[in-house]
Amino acid sequence: MSERKQILFVINPISGGKRKTSFKKQVLDVLDLQKFDPTFQQTARPNHAYEIGLQAVQEGYDAVIAVGGDGTINELGSALVGSGIPLGIIPEGSGNGLALYLGIPMNEAAAIRRINRFESIEVDCGVINDRRFFNIAGLGFDASVSENFANENIRGPLGYMKSVFNVLSKYQPAHYKLTIDGKVYERQAFMISVANSPQYGNNAYIAPQASVNDGILDVCIVHKFPLYILPKMIFHLFNKSADQSSYVEIIPGKSIEIEVDAASPVHVDGEPIELGDKLNISIMPKAIKIIC
Repeated sequence: MSERKQILFVINPISGGKRKTSFKKQVLDVLDLQKFDPTFQQTARPNHAYEIGLQAVQEGYDAVIAVGGDGTINELGSALVGSGIPLGIIPEGSGNGLALYLGIPMNEAAAIRRINRFESIEVDCGVINDRRFFNIAGLGFDASVSENFANENIRGPLGYMKSVFNVLSKYQPAHYKLTIDGKVYERQAFMISVANSPQYGNNAYIAPQASVNDGILDVCIVHKFPLYILPKMIFHLFNKSADQSSYVEIIPGKSIEIEVDAASPVHVDGEPIELGDKLNISIMPKAIKIIC
């Protein structure tokens, strides 16, 4: 019998507001233990998953599995880029955008069974001021929502919707200067999302045509719109038709620079960060393998 593959499950205990106390038992029940030798580690603080991922690369694991949401995937993926070690996903977040796009089951046991197949695809990685992202990065309204949500005591979709309405009541669009593959655009925008994958999460599609392995990022500019249009905008998001709205402009590109009049919040795979008033964004084609 061939030697078992060493795989590390990295568990974010607070992602998605879900308890994960029985997760280890679930893995031992469902994972093919003749093929895999699992190890488990919990994250204890922000950026801990990134540190664990770097250590896993040094220790030569055969795969690392993110048990959490897009933020956990971001930290582990950022550590694994270029290592050749595949990343697995057990979706346990509030939105699970990348997992939904890749067709990874939301059911825990079914997602673990996917790992038994051990099949992977190569996925592009976006880079924004040296920070990596695999799903969507953005600034403006959605970044302000991410910042509000990070401080919200309610997790999951309900907490996210609460943050949306908190921010919406006082949010003002901003002026942006974008340079996309050498062409300059000046826009007054509600928000700008740079999409590697089509959706934020919960099947809300901001860039319906985006693909994680086409070597291109989709720059989604949402123009200022009257508030009475909001229900229609939400319909477009969940109907995979945002690109058909007259208030949405999508420009594909590989080399992107965004300047904003004043530094504003930025989110990277849903996690709010401060990056200043000038963003340089590029793409690393086929940077990581993801089990799906």
